[in-house]
Amino acid sequence: MPSTSTPTPDLESGHLAPAAGNGAANAGLLSRLGLRFTAWAERWFPDAFVFAAIAVVVVAGAALLNGSSPREVAKSFGDGFWSLIVFTMQMALVAIGGYVVATSPPAARLIRRLAALPVSGRQAIAYVAAISMILSLFNWGISLIFSALFVRALAGRRELRMDYRAAGAAAYLGMGATWALGLSSSAAQLQANASSLPKSILDITGVIPFSQTILLWQSAAMALVLMAVSIAIALWSAPSAQDAVTAEELGVDLSEPKPAATGVAVRRPGEWFERSPLLTLLLCALGFGWLAQEFMAKSPLVAISGLNTYNLLFLMIGLLLHWRPRSFLDAVSRSVPTTAGVIIQFPLYGAIAAMLTGAKGDGGITLSDRVAHLFVSISSVDSFAVVMGAYSAVLGFFIPSGGGKWIIEAPYVMQAANDLKVHLGWAVQVYNAAEALPNLINPFWMLPLLGVLSLRARDIVGFTFLQLLVHAPLVLFMLWFFGRTLAYIPPVMP
Repeated sequence: MPSTSTPTPDLESGHLAPAAGNGAANAGLLSRLGLRFTAWAERWFPDAFVFAAIAVVVVAGAALLNGSSPREVAKSFGDGFWSLIVFTMQMALVAIGGYVVATSPPAARLIRRLAALPVSGRQAIAYVAAISMILSLFNWGISLIFSALFVRALAGRRELRMDYRAAGAAAYLGMGATWALGLSSSAAQLQANASSLPKSILDITGVIPFSQTILLWQSAAMALVLMAVSIAIALWSAPSAQDAVTAEELGVDLSEPKPAATGVAVRRPGEWFERSPLLTLLLCALGFGWLAQEFMAKSPLVAISGLNTYNLLFLMIGLLLHWRPRSFLDAVSRSVPTTAGVIIQFPLYGAIAAMLTGAKGDGGITLSDRVAHLFVSISSVDSFAVVMGAYSAVLGFFIPSGGGKWIIEAPYVMQAANDLKVHLGWAVQVYNAAEALPNLINPFWMLPLLGVLSLRARDIVGFTFLQLLVHAPLVLFMLWFFGRTLAYIPPVMP
């Protein structure tokens, strides 16, 4: 007879852990590994804020060992603390805008219809992984929020017995596997636009069009391999129905808030504007008017990759779909808790970046420069992809910012590529592919998704760590293998 065991409380994590039974005995190797890593993470992996704080202390200590004075380190910490304030607000609005759109009546109906397609919990998780990675090739923000809300809708189907943690990890695969290989790539976009490049980089690389970076067949092949492997791992590592921990067992509230009543009588004159679509139509006319000009002046996919454009688009769509300001404001209020982690933690990452790049040590060399020069000095034309990929992944663990980190790295990385006669476009892709690896265990980019899912980083990092164990050697091998098929092309100056 099948096991009828029920989950038992895990006092350490506060969650319900699956009881031992036939399901655990029959689980596949990857599923058992996923559960073991998750059990370890739930016990030992710190909260995302603590994780960032530990990283601050580690980098500060490394800067002191590099010869920086305590005064210099403290100054860099303070100077960098608010350096990501604009990006912090943008990321908070990514979560708010996505939530507002997805909880509007029309969008909620669409997500529910898509959620009705899978026939098992494991299939649902594979489905989430595929959607997350496909969307990330076009826009990482859409991938994060849509995938998170899709997981919530799937979790509402109790008959699936879908493991909510594994589904959350699958929803994150767009950021952990493929986002930088598509049109979301900040580095590729910077290199393709001379007006966006600092002179220090432009003089070394010239303009590198998409045809030499994200549109290379080698890049497409790498993205397809990563997608296939990631989906397979997500499918095979997903706990069986007997071992799954559902959203309900995790204490996640999946109830859908009721929309604001539209037929309520207006008691005060001021309420008329809240219940009327008039202001909605006027605001949307202005917003969509600006967006139309933006999309006509640029490629649509390039335009939407700009966070300000993306956020305005989603706020206007959300306002229109909710129709009445009162309904829109209620949705915004419900979305605000999803931004708490972003607001309080991103300043720490800004401080980390400043200490790495601004606190000068012996000989006026920063910690970032010292590590970079070490990696460049041991590179050869054959080992460039592997060495620089490993370096970029390590640095990305402490500076999780695609475009900003490329500005830091590009001068010496691309000069080394020129000196070694490495294909410059592929050097950009080395950075892009390696950039995603640390995301699999760094909570930085997880925060908007975790906010929507009402989970903590420790809940999903066991499954994403399993992906990292496979991705790291696979990515480095593909960077080396495909790099051998490309010949050096001298820089093309504008």
